[in-house]
Amino acid sequence: MNVAESFFAGDRRALARALTWVESGLPEGEALLKRARGRGRARVVGLTGSPGSGKSTLADRLIGAVRERGQTVAVLAVDPSSPFTGGAILGDRIRMMRHHKDEGVFIRSMASRGSLGGLAGATVGALALLEAFGFDWIFVETVGVGQSEVDIARVADTTVLVLTPAAGDAVQAFKAGVMEIADLIVVNKFDLPGGDRVVQELRATLEFAPPRPAGWQVPVLTTVAATGQGTAELLKAIEEHHRHLEEHGLLEPHRLERARFEIASVIQALGLESARGGDELVRAVAAGELTPRQAAARLVARVLDLPGEGRQGRA
Repeated sequence: MNVAESFFAGDRRALARALTWVESGLPEGEALLKRARGRGRARVVGLTGSPGSGKSTLADRLIGAVRERGQTVAVLAVDPSSPFTGGAILGDRIRMMRHHKDEGVFIRSMASRGSLGGLAGATVGALALLEAFGFDWIFVETVGVGQSEVDIARVADTTVLVLTPAAGDAVQAFKAGVMEIADLIVVNKFDLPGGDRVVQELRATLEFAPPRPAGWQVPVLTTVAATGQGTAELLKAIEEHHRHLEEHGLLEPHRLERARFEIASVIQALGLESARGGDELVRAVAAGELTPRQAAARLVARVLDLPGEGRQGRA
């Protein structure tokens, strides 16, 4: 069988190859994605928060809790890329290595490759493949770079914000836009000093937060991922949020927003690609001969190999 046939037959090696195709932007990946979209209905959970908050260890514990139920789970761990080489350590999976022989678990690291918002550009395509493959749960762990990391809310059904007592007070956390997109807030490493105070501050601050869709009340939970404390309660809360989405017809709008985000990611990638080879247009903008919009239209037209560049250039 070829890779596509093996993929739909449940071959994990074919899944790994297909993910590489999608991440590399190869035509084979695009063709497979067209066949794969719309299959499966995994619960997609985003884990976001600053570096050191324990997202990977928490994901490891959630994997174990899901597997105890006999359900399958995939993890997409997005690692930051070097601004100089474009490479990434892809080290988040190290904390989940105890599951590497479990056939019901699939862990994939992806380099952010300069994408903003904490996700890799190919994340949504990878999600579509994992859903089509039939996983029950998919956890997406973001880069963990700070306040700009809000794209996960456009991709995941449930967004879990992971904080720690050492991360500062709740008001500081609320100033980061990431708190406003959280469906659940978890204070991890709750055994550290100041845990109770942070929980109280978070709950008080949430009273002034904008209302969430269909009246969802954002819970503040506590965990100690290193020991597994609070993992069962967190998984139960994630399921409660998923039921809330189902009962209020919010899952389908989530899927459409995911597709919208993917289209926007492609547009962004095309823009970056085209800007690398447009030195003469860059000089024209710097000299005041073209507006940035006109130069951008010509550059994108070149990348797409569209006719009528002159017409685009007058945009």
